[in-house]
Amino acid sequence: MNSLLKFRRPLSSSLTSLSLQRLSTTLHYVFEEKKEGTSFIHPTAIVHPNAVIGQGVSVGPLCTIGPSAKLGNGCQMHPSSHIFGNTELGSHCVLMTGAVVGDELPGHTVIGCNNIIGHHAVVGIKCQDMKYKLGDECFLDVGDNNEIREFTSIHRSSKSRDRTVIGDNNLIMGSCHIAHDCKIGNNNIFANTTLLAGHVIVEDYVHTGGATVVHQFCYIGSFSFIGGGSVVSQDVPKYMMVSGDRAELRGLNFEGLRRCGFQVTEVLD
Repeated sequence: MNSLLKFRRPLSSSLTSLSLQRLSTTLHYVFEEKKEGTSFIHPTAIVHPNAVIGQGVSVGPLCTIGPSAKLGNGCQMHPSSHIFGNTELGSHCVLMTGAVVGDELPGHTVIGCNNIIGHHAVVGIKCQDMKYKLGDECFLDVGDNNEIREFTSIHRSSKSRDRTVIGDNNLIMGSCHIAHDCKIGNNNIFANTTLLAGHVIVEDYVHTGGATVVHQFCYIGSFSFIGGGSVVSQDVPKYMMVSGDRAELRGLNFEGLRRCGFQVTEVLD
């Protein structure tokens, strides 16, 4: 028995050392390769030979890159993230573990530069609109410097003559949904589980509280604030604060305007 224990200890130690070595290699492959400025593709990743890969790109274990994909310089794909269909990523985008971008559909998904796609987020896939006909072109265009957090879903347009658009510098928190044909401006903050139905237009510097629901075709004006748990079934004017189940006006968004640099005299005028 003692001899068996003596045999098992070094074996266990060796296995632990090997596992730690592999884990260390997997976790740090991005940083090691970026020092050299060359692209790195993990041996377990599946990358189609027709895919266009920029310089300094890091592709982690178990990733998938389809034949029509284009990755800009410095992009990072963390383990088990995937890019499908006619999809283009600008430079220095990051796909976290489990993220899926693009779909095998006519049309395209275009993601700008410096965007972060969070864990298990799904961006640029077929819409959930019954009027969409399989085979029609559908589009999603995303700007620069957006952070799209975990489990968020963003869908392509429902018709070829329209597109889903997201601007620049938006923070879209976990489990949000942006449906087909929405138009999102710049510098917006959507708190967790904000749900936008189809054809919603959101201007700039809008802030939604958690669990906000917006009815299709609604228009959300710039610098407005929507309180948490609200159901928005009508347009929201600029500069206003609304809340409630069937949201109602609650006055000017004073705090939001102050944070955006408005002077007291401007607000009072």
